[in-house]
Amino acid sequence: MFRFPIFILLFILSLSLSCSTPSWFPIKSGPPHKAKMKELLNKEVVIIDGEEYVKVTNPEASKGTGQSRYLYIPVDEYLSRAEAFVTPVSPSEVATKGASPSVSQSLPIAVEKEVFAVPQSSFTTQEPKRRVVLTYFDDPSTQADESYGDWMAEKLAQDVSQRSQRILFVDYQRVKELLEKEGYASSELETPKVLRLLDRAFGIHAMVLGRLSGPYVFTTKTIKEREETSKAILKVELSIVDTLSGKTLKTLSATNPIIASREKGTYSEEKAKIKAIDLAISDLGKALARELDSLNWYCRVANMEGEDIYINAGRLTGLRIGDVMEVFRSGDLHEEKGQKSKIRISGFLGIDASMGRLIEGKKPDVNDMLRFAKDKGT
Repeated sequence: MFRFPIFILLFILSLSLSCSTPSWFPIKSGPPHKAKMKELLNKEVVIIDGEEYVKVTNPEASKGTGQSRYLYIPVDEYLSRAEAFVTPVSPSEVATKGASPSVSQSLPIAVEKEVFAVPQSSFTTQEPKRRVVLTYFDDPSTQADESYGDWMAEKLAQDVSQRSQRILFVDYQRVKELLEKEGYASSELETPKVLRLLDRAFGIHAMVLGRLSGPYVFTTKTIKEREETSKAILKVELSIVDTLSGKTLKTLSATNPIIASREKGTYSEEKAKIKAIDLAISDLGKALARELDSLNWYCRVANMEGEDIYINAGRLTGLRIGDVMEVFRSGDLHEEKGQKSKIRISGFLGIDASMGRLIEGKKPDVNDMLRFAKDKGT
């Protein structure tokens, strides 16, 4: 009587173990779909944030430059020019001879800093990007259903990004969340404490604040005309504030030519407003891009861990593997006597950060400033 229930229990257990892992289970087994390709057999493949990378040997490491021993190359890039990379022997290949499947594993914490290290030839950006936050415009419109401030700020950021490849806009929403977390109000944006916080937390070089007046619409309709004719005018004022010094570097303003906003027919008022905004942004975009391009560039030491020096700028900013950076005391960027040491970039981290190794001078401190060395051959 007792043997039959036990037999049923063992049968159900063995059946459940033989089934595939359910989709909701957090740990997946088996190699990813790209790693099953013939070209990737016996290659060590790791998965980071859902993306697949092939582990290869860094040829620069053998030259004594202080770079990471291994690089992690995106699978698609590896497949396009596999002959350019030398892949190390997989640990499982050494332990088990004749094992053919590729190794798919999560990345150990110890080598996480090597994930985004890629060959220098992959990056062609010569000029580092200045980080800028463009706040939502102060819009004193009396009509609650017509607020153009945030929309205009977004359009202006898009216009400047199209005109210049040297500007990297930081999401204003992230800035607001940080200020709320630190207990600052939006009215304190221009205070030295907040500017210093934005500089060190996000590497922001300048903050752009705007004020919008309008758009004001004028509509006419004569006896002869069956359709209304509308024109709109608005004024936009901008202030560019340097986060390092706290000074207002430049004030800009633009007013659209009212005659150019003329629209007729259905929804002529709305069309005239949109045209007036586009005209004003076009004028402001040129001037703002020119001013932001002229900002002095620098980045900072974000953290230290052993010989590794972590920097708050990376691939998006335009840094490249092998770049040499000069280190200065915080606030002494323009004083040669403040120079402390030199660092060579050895790898990238996350979205826009990097790591480097000391090649000259004494060890830097957290928040020390960096800029490109004049002599990169050191």
